[in-house]
Amino acid sequence: MALEIASDMPVGDPKHTVRATRTAGRKMRSLLLDAASRLFRERGLSGVSIADIAAVADAFPSQITYYFRTKEALFVEAACRDMLYLARAAEAAALQARTPRDYTRALVETVTSTDSVAFFAEALTLTRRRQDLAPLVERTIDRLHAEGLRAYANKIDRHGWRSLREPDTTSRRFWAVAIGVMVEGYAMGRSSDALCAEMLRVLDEQVSPSDDAARLRRVDEVGASAATKSDREA
Repeated sequence: MALEIASDMPVGDPKHTVRATRTAGRKMRSLLLDAASRLFRERGLSGVSIADIAAVADAFPSQITYYFRTKEALFVEAACRDMLYLARAAEAAALQARTPRDYTRALVETVTSTDSVAFFAEALTLTRRRQDLAPLVERTIDRLHAEGLRAYANKIDRHGWRSLREPDTTSRRFWAVAIGVMVEGYAMGRSSDALCAEMLRVLDEQVSPSDDAARLRRVDEVGASAATKSDREA
């Protein structure tokens, strides 16, 4: 396919040819990931073949092996991409929150409204047996934590919120709770509303009970006695 695209480009413009070929490659990868995500989420890894994905993406099976090598690698990359898309959507949903409680609720409602976290959890399990795929999962988790920290720290600085934990710990804890609650909930057939309620229950202790009543300061800006009290509350 890349050779056919290249042959349509002006011979005297090799840089343009390379850019066009790369653009076509990115588009094809995206189409394959879209198709794979849909099918894997509907049927699971074992219920989907490379031929199935190629048919939905209007591609050739050889293109899947060219871009992703194996079905398992495509599964993991699709799950990781969906997880990052979900994190972006959750951040956008929480953008207008005025209190820590509203911020947490917006995040939780977005995260529990889809099965992206459960899909990602399946990828985590797969990498236990396929350590060659672990780096992609690791990069995704690092990205989740970094983006979550940035978003939460910006909210703290903007509104003067106080958290019982440092922003980095809060961000990491959020995704750890999300994965745990979603895996358990899906295994037990819980509804999205039940998953949302459970996540809110577990995460409720990270915000001050009085956050709606007064402007709050960060834990690291208060005195040692206040920090000690917060530790006891946690």
